[in-house]
Amino acid sequence: MDFDFTEDQESLRDAVRRWVDKGFSFERRHALAKAGGATRAVWGELAELGLIGLAVPEAQGGMGWGAVEAMVVSEELGRGLVNAPYAHAALMTPQLLAAAPAGLRQQWLPPIASGAALVMPALHERAARHRIEHVCTRASRDGNAWLLDGVKCVVPAGDEADAFIVPARIDGADDDPEGIALFLVERAAAQVRGYPTQDGARAADLTLARAPATLLAQNGMAPLEAALDTGLAANCAEAVGLMDKLLAVTVDYMNTRKQFGSTLASFQALRHRIADVKMQLELGRSMSYFASLKLGQPAEQRRRAVAQARVQLGQSMRFVSQQCVQLHGGIACTDEYIASHYFKRLTMLELSLGDTLHHLGEVSARMQDTAGVFA
Repeated sequence: MDFDFTEDQESLRDAVRRWVDKGFSFERRHALAKAGGATRAVWGELAELGLIGLAVPEAQGGMGWGAVEAMVVSEELGRGLVNAPYAHAALMTPQLLAAAPAGLRQQWLPPIASGAALVMPALHERAARHRIEHVCTRASRDGNAWLLDGVKCVVPAGDEADAFIVPARIDGADDDPEGIALFLVERAAAQVRGYPTQDGARAADLTLARAPATLLAQNGMAPLEAALDTGLAANCAEAVGLMDKLLAVTVDYMNTRKQFGSTLASFQALRHRIADVKMQLELGRSMSYFASLKLGQPAEQRRRAVAQARVQLGQSMRFVSQQCVQLHGGIACTDEYIASHYFKRLTMLELSLGDTLHHLGEVSARMQDTAGVFA
């Protein structure tokens, strides 16, 4: 199997990295976090680069590129600690809208691709414990219109969004995978309560009280699972970029910080710890590639592969972030130092779209006689 990137993919990586180096310094990121974590200005800059339309079909003004290009972009945005909900809004939202009628796709995808509209998936409910089939939000008909009642929580950049894609139940019990439809709810129809998150970004809770909604797909479970796997693969790639940069910052610190007249990098025990960190990073990188390459497979293979990758990335994120903080010492716990922000983002990412224990359960549930080794 050829793991080399194409010339276009390398050019895309270089373009994102140049923008990060020139336009998104740590000082800018730190200032945004201290100001509350608003991302709309950054979103506009990503749109100017064409990155928001990466997964939008060319017919709707996007680039129509695939999973590997999304992985490349997500990795570079992670390395730069870019404060924007890229996986959710630029990758998951177009995937969900692909299930909508042609008229709705034409209405919403072009402004999404240009950065004029920010449409966020609002997937999570408090009692769900990461299970996407647990949906208590209810949809009811009022003549030809649909009205939604329920609460969605921890929507990334929710108080900056123009609209939301909301799973709601039209039939069945709260945990039934059947009976879930997808709706689009515009910002004015929802009560939105925003708040900053620990990693310097923003999130919001949505309260829907007979909120007018537009039906996107009546059978929403399959597109919901596909979008979730797309977001998880992007999160894996972002984590690789975060860990890569955090390791580089740590090695640089160890090459300059002295104890007992010698640099930290000269102590054999600490060099062994860095080797362990590097091993976990490369394990995570290989599984990130695995997840992205499996996104085009049938649902059962795709879901198992993404869950397997997410388990490894969860373990790698925890190990790499904790070891790098410990190798820095107390300075890594200060808000003014870059390593603390990478640690916080990795910690938040480990909980995004399901934590590691949840995905370990997903892997277990999909084990067959071969345990996935030969299948």
